[in-house]
Amino acid sequence: MQWLAWFRYPSWSGWRAAVAVALGLLCGSGAWSQGIESIMSPGSLIQGHAKWEDDCKQCHVKFDRKAQDGLCMACHKEVGADVRAKTGFHGKNKPEACRSCHTDHKGSGARIAAFDHKTFDHALTDFALRGRHQKVECAKCHLVARKFRDAAQDCNTCHRKDDVHKGSLGAKCANCHGESNWKEAKFDHDTARFTLTGKHVDVKCADCHKSSNYQEASRTCVGCHRKDDDQKGHKSQFGDKCETCHGTKQWKSSSFNHDTDTRYVLRGKHRGTGCTDCHSGNLFRVKLSQECFACHKKDDKHKETLGKNCANCHSERNWKESTKFDHSTSSFPLLGKHQKTECKECHKSSLFKEAPKECFACHKKDDKHQATLGQSCADCHGEQDWKTTRGRFDHNRTKFALRNAHAGSAIQCKACHKDLTSFRRTPLDCASCHAKDDKHEGQQGKQCEQCHGDRSWKVAQFDHSRARFVLTGRHVATPCKGCHESLRYRDASRECYACHKKEDPHKLKFGVDCGSCHNSRAWSLWNFEHQQRTSYRLDGGHLKASCEGCHKLPAPAGKLAAPVGIQCVGCHRAEDVHDGQFGARCEQCHVTASWKAFQNRIGTSFPPNQQTLAAALPELGQSSYFNRQHGRSMNGASSP
Repeated sequence: MQWLAWFRYPSWSGWRAAVAVALGLLCGSGAWSQGIESIMSPGSLIQGHAKWEDDCKQCHVKFDRKAQDGLCMACHKEVGADVRAKTGFHGKNKPEACRSCHTDHKGSGARIAAFDHKTFDHALTDFALRGRHQKVECAKCHLVARKFRDAAQDCNTCHRKDDVHKGSLGAKCANCHGESNWKEAKFDHDTARFTLTGKHVDVKCADCHKSSNYQEASRTCVGCHRKDDDQKGHKSQFGDKCETCHGTKQWKSSSFNHDTDTRYVLRGKHRGTGCTDCHSGNLFRVKLSQECFACHKKDDKHKETLGKNCANCHSERNWKESTKFDHSTSSFPLLGKHQKTECKECHKSSLFKEAPKECFACHKKDDKHQATLGQSCADCHGEQDWKTTRGRFDHNRTKFALRNAHAGSAIQCKACHKDLTSFRRTPLDCASCHAKDDKHEGQQGKQCEQCHGDRSWKVAQFDHSRARFVLTGRHVATPCKGCHESLRYRDASRECYACHKKEDPHKLKFGVDCGSCHNSRAWSLWNFEHQQRTSYRLDGGHLKASCEGCHKLPAPAGKLAAPVGIQCVGCHRAEDVHDGQFGARCEQCHVTASWKAFQNRIGTSFPPNQQTLAAALPELGQSSYFNRQHGRSMNGASSP
């Protein structure tokens, strides 16, 4: 009954032990997180947070109160965005912890977002109250069952019924009206689509705006000045765009400049030509062509064989005045020796445009590559000299860019290209040229670039993580030749025992899979979880026993160890002082803590009395030690 007295009069150390046991049970049973949170909770959450009642981590971070604000704003994204942008009520206020205003755990019916409407400073929001807005009741703008932040900030939402323009001027009322008085309006016409300049500044509003729908007023000159054009002007021949020639300062003066205001500059005899000589119809209905041929077709002596761009040879000064043709303006500028070539050498007829522009058309007979490189001769050859190609060809444009050692002056084209017809058929893989340099005898494949570079054939450093055997621990600092005895790298074994055979102190008792216990950090560091990896649990004195104490035979192939029986006598037969008289089940009496300690399964003390022996003999059997020692006294005869 000592344990009962302990609970009645516990010591301080006893209470601490009891609390530790209770916490351990909670952790072990999986009820710790739910149990401790329920115990520590100061009260119920509001209705909006009720779904997180048993999930405190949604609002709290253990041992970090400041992190709570981040969780709040992660849920309340609109408030979080305001705080980060420093806008809205929460963003413009002095930074404070969320819980300083919105404290939860006050019950499901608590209002943690309530505030005093009368003392609220609206200037801390994105909509400061000015003028008559300061006297408007909150409910006029902030509707029931909607968030305060959802209240509209544009004028039109509240004042649509006051809009005498019926929406024709849009929803930006503040462009004309202010908060002090709705009827007082001041409009800056410079902000409109029609800026008032010149004599328009003095014109009354009603002269242009015939109704309250101001948008209906025309913005074109002819909308107001058509009668001036019909009576004194061009009678609509030059269209409705009066502003192209006239200005707002004075109607009669013309500011039209044909050179700058059109895409056709007047030169030579064109400058003295009257407007109506060319523009005989409506200016904006009949579009005049800017091509010479449109007017001078009758003067074309070439019958369109040279096209319609007469200006290539003729000028505005005089149609008959012939100019020297500039071949650089054509699609084939003359360069190098082409400049000295006569026109008839390329232009076989008066149809000049039929002359080919490709090199191959004229120089096919000079092609030493027999068309294996295509017909783009200019990629390598130039107009100055057909035979000079050095510096013309950019090898980087091919599938094999020359870099580093390949780009050296010592490397000639013929080192890779055997003749002038094999440039395109030259293989691109390293092995085709460097097979003779392969010290690996083809074992590493033909992708030499995986290890070698084009700067030098020697490998500065190899990334072993790309191989089948990743280097870790002590292997990282091991020289390559410590494992690779030759340049045939794939011949190196990936098994631990292949390299560490001489270091095996177990003499194959635990097989060749060294990695089952050892690691690459250090050979002396090892770990084998006998409890999890075998069916025989080690306890008591077995925990101190060496591995070789039980596993004495070499492990069979593919096994970590030779089979060892789970019977005690398998290892302790030599220590059996009973010489097998009590059978092979030593655990019936002995325990693993100590061989000398044993458990009394009969439930009596020695020496046994007659009654105890009589009960024990049937269980132990006729050949047992007890029968031989005490059977004589029980049966009155000597034991056999």
